Amino acid sequence: MNLIIRILLTAVAVVLLAYILPGVDVSGFGAAIIVAVVLGLLNIFVKPILVILTLPITVVTLGLFLLVINALIILIANSFITGFSVDGFWIALLFSLLLSVLQSILFSVLKGD
Repeated sequence: MNLIIRILLTAVAVVLLAYILPGVDVSGFGAAIIVAVVLGLLNIFVKPILVILTLPITVVTLGLFLLVINALIILIANSFITGFSVDGFWIALLFSLLLSVLQSILFSVLKGD
């Protein structure tokens, strides 16, 4: 049950950020749910591989390269989902930062219950 609530909260965050950011488009709440699921799957399967492959540059940049990896995950999701579009790398980077902050706030409210 907790997983479903987290997916729905992430979908709400995606819709909210698509409304706020000019370079992000989501066709509807159904597409936002698909974005949340795909982002979760990409974070489980693809992100660890990218982190291991880019470990030297991540160490040199003191972990800041992980922001680039998050933006790449957003761009990969953009290529998979038809109802979701991100205009470029910098918008994806901003979207990933704001999504992380918004998820932290929403999940802390969930954890408080």
